[in-house]
Amino acid sequence: MASPCNDNLLLATDSYKVTHHRQYPPGTETVYSYFESRGGKFPEVLFFGLQYIIKRWLVGQVVTREKIEEAKAFSDAHLGPGLFNYSGWMHILEKHGGRLPIRIKAVPEGTLIPYKNVMVTVENTDPKCYWLTNYLETLLVQVWYPCTVATNSRAQKTVIAENLNDTAGSLAGLPFKLHDFGYRGSTSVESAAIGGAAHLVNFKGTDNIAAIILARDYYGCKMAGFSVPAAEHSTITSWTKANEEDAYKNMLSQFPNGTVACVSDSYDVLNACEHIWGGHLKEMVCDRGLRGAGPLVIRPDSGDPATIVVQVLDILGSKFGYETNSKGFKVLPPYVRILQGDGVSYESLKEILANSKGHGWSAENVSFGSGGALLQKLDRDTQKFAFKCSYALVEGHPVNVYKDPVTDHGKISKKGRLTLELDAEGHYFTTTEGRGDAAKDLLVTVFENGELLKEYTFDEIRQRAEVPLCWSAPQ
Repeated sequence: MASPCNDNLLLATDSYKVTHHRQYPPGTETVYSYFESRGGKFPEVLFFGLQYIIKRWLVGQVVTREKIEEAKAFSDAHLGPGLFNYSGWMHILEKHGGRLPIRIKAVPEGTLIPYKNVMVTVENTDPKCYWLTNYLETLLVQVWYPCTVATNSRAQKTVIAENLNDTAGSLAGLPFKLHDFGYRGSTSVESAAIGGAAHLVNFKGTDNIAAIILARDYYGCKMAGFSVPAAEHSTITSWTKANEEDAYKNMLSQFPNGTVACVSDSYDVLNACEHIWGGHLKEMVCDRGLRGAGPLVIRPDSGDPATIVVQVLDILGSKFGYETNSKGFKVLPPYVRILQGDGVSYESLKEILANSKGHGWSAENVSFGSGGALLQKLDRDTQKFAFKCSYALVEGHPVNVYKDPVTDHGKISKKGRLTLELDAEGHYFTTTEGRGDAAKDLLVTVFENGELLKEYTFDEIRQRAEVPLCWSAPQ
């Protein structure tokens, strides 16, 4: 069976770009374009995911005669005969061995960049292939997705870290405080892998196997994420309501050592916490603590998240007791914890933690799981990503290219060749119109003429992306 997705680079573009080789001014030799976040929800963007796109699509011989013929036949039927740039692609095949005469420079992956700054530049290295730069826009702009997921995930990590710092005095367990539940809600296995890997830049808890494999295969990380035995509703409700206690007892018996998570709202989560976990099964739960076997993690999975978390904490505190930590906040025994995996987003996370703090509970009692809000409730406009041409060389004359729509000056684009630099205070800024200092340019050549020139490991990306509180706070 044929692959449901296209693997022909020549067809991995928008239809109208097939005709653009005819639209540039006569004598065009160079087209230079850049990628940036023009604004958006978060003031800074965590750059991640370009290496995957480059390795997946651009490295090595990616143009063959078979692919050219396939693309020509498709374009003739789709757009009309004679519009496909047959001679241009044959030139790449014959002169460059099917390798792309393109140079890509980018900020190191894992860097946090204020919006309105250049992150990537792209230009052709063969004057006959001026049309190729923006032909690749469709693919390259898809880096918006891992950048946005990573940015959103890091923002939530910052919220959790601040709450831990305020209510616990330690960031212990932070890498496992936000678990990826988004695989099933993603639009494809590939999107789950890309988005999930972006989340793993910030955290290590995930049920998204596709993400772990992408981090392994494209970023050299042997095991980027971890999980634990956990129940779903079917493994509880199949015991029937009358035997709910037996279902929970089975979880404790089947997984006597290590962390085990159990969804507990199939019928009545408050009753489950008070009369089952904190009643009939209390001795078994406490025994885990006596043996140092690892915690029971109780999952309330419905109701208003900010309200239900506090209700569950209060019940568990009354049944299992609690201590007051050095910050003056209540902490359950280490063998009982909560995971809120329903309705978790950047916004609701702050509400949940604020309400818990307001009721005297430390953030160390609760972990979170997120699916749709982590990987799906965002788009390219969340951070207003754009890819625009800023410079061209036409008949030997440099041209600073830009757009500035009178109807939306927010879409003004940058002019000329660009550099990303740091000022004396360590703040990023973009220099335009070729006036930058090349020696100070932070953009790194990562791809040129078919070769990946710079490869980042997942570990160094994680280190670069770490939130400031983790630099010095006790772990």
